[in-house]
Amino acid sequence: MGRQQDDGCKVDSYGLTPIPQFLSDETMKQRLPYGRGNLTIEIPSSNVTVLTPRFIPGIADEKAALLEAVRSPMGTRPLREIVRPEDRVALVIPDITRPFPSDRVLPCVLEELSHVPLERFVVINGTGTHRPNTREELVRMLGPSIVDSLEIENHDAYDLETMDPVGNLEDGQTLYLNRHYVEADKRIVLGFIEPHFFAGYSGGYKGVFPALADIDSILTYHRASVIGDSRSTWGRLEGNPTQDQIRAAGSILPVDFCINVSLNNRHEITRFFCGEVLEAHEEGCSFVGRAAMAPCEEPFPLVITTNGGYPLDQNLYQSVKGMSAAAQITGPAGLIVMAARCEDGFPPHGNFAPLLYEATSPRQLLDTISAPGYRKNDQWEAQKLASILVKARVALFSDLPPRDVERAHMEPIDNLNRFVAEELRQAGPDTPVAVLPEGPQTIPYLRGQVLTNS
Repeated sequence: MGRQQDDGCKVDSYGLTPIPQFLSDETMKQRLPYGRGNLTIEIPSSNVTVLTPRFIPGIADEKAALLEAVRSPMGTRPLREIVRPEDRVALVIPDITRPFPSDRVLPCVLEELSHVPLERFVVINGTGTHRPNTREELVRMLGPSIVDSLEIENHDAYDLETMDPVGNLEDGQTLYLNRHYVEADKRIVLGFIEPHFFAGYSGGYKGVFPALADIDSILTYHRASVIGDSRSTWGRLEGNPTQDQIRAAGSILPVDFCINVSLNNRHEITRFFCGEVLEAHEEGCSFVGRAAMAPCEEPFPLVITTNGGYPLDQNLYQSVKGMSAAAQITGPAGLIVMAARCEDGFPPHGNFAPLLYEATSPRQLLDTISAPGYRKNDQWEAQKLASILVKARVALFSDLPPRDVERAHMEPIDNLNRFVAEELRQAGPDTPVAVLPEGPQTIPYLRGQVLTNS
């Protein structure tokens, strides 16, 4: 479908979301990340609240900071002392849907482990149920030198021939993990800590489970009763049944070293959290949470949000996260306006689109997924979206065909500025509006209330 400047928004180069600029007493200009660029939206209202994470400058010398973190880690010995020259080393990274800077981090890790021959390393791309990444994408993620010199494998959750059994989940089901990971002498898991809409935060053991697991185990992990639990929500670790599963399954095999980072909205590394998995992860989540939490006094009838731009807004599946963040502060029967490019579609693989298309309504979809024994790949993301749609209208500005958006029970937006202006004209000039320029990197919540799952 594509968007040009005459479609009601201006496209800028990617950069830091600025402090809101008021064009007049009743019009505000705000930049929204969209794909690899930005949109500039004009909101004809003086009653606008912009919610963003507290900006933390990037580390000036990332290499020096990483080396310090792996040489003085949390809860374990220095990385170089843990890994022997003869060890077979698995380096687990997030896939292309995450902005983890593998191309900046991995060369430093390899330099620190220079006593290990390159042929002893395998880089495992933790795809979970996502599609494999192409060579071109891997080069973009890792850099050509690493792609050309190290063994790299896309995990395939659907191929048990590439996995080994390692133990059982809490219900007794056999858990399979990637064979390269299982057979490694040392396992190093790298990841990015950000708010997550049902795990509380990403990072930590999530780089192992579900990232390297078999599809049956992933389906059990994502079952409707857990995804629908009110404790499976933004910014919560303790008592979160989703995070509990991640930690139980991810720790069945020992992780020898964890390297997690936090990023700002310019994709600069703001802090390293390295060492023993739980200690490093919890410290990182505390750090990210302090910057991301955004309390609000009252719900908003209109919330404008994004998925933070590329790579998080590559497809509609991932973009449910930005909608979920907005839903935390959207009033009953309110409107969520989502700007996400979705250049990769719904995505094109899996059951996400069919689940939405085949449902007669969001309520019917929720009822279907919640039925005893129901199991289908991607049901969790459809469940999350449906739980939002039964609460609020969702209008989507994207590159998706309008008919596809309608079939997914959302309203397509052709002209973003005109759509918002018309909604505010109907609602009244003093209608409160909230804007989440960085979408799911912010954890908005109503003061005095527990964060909910939708």
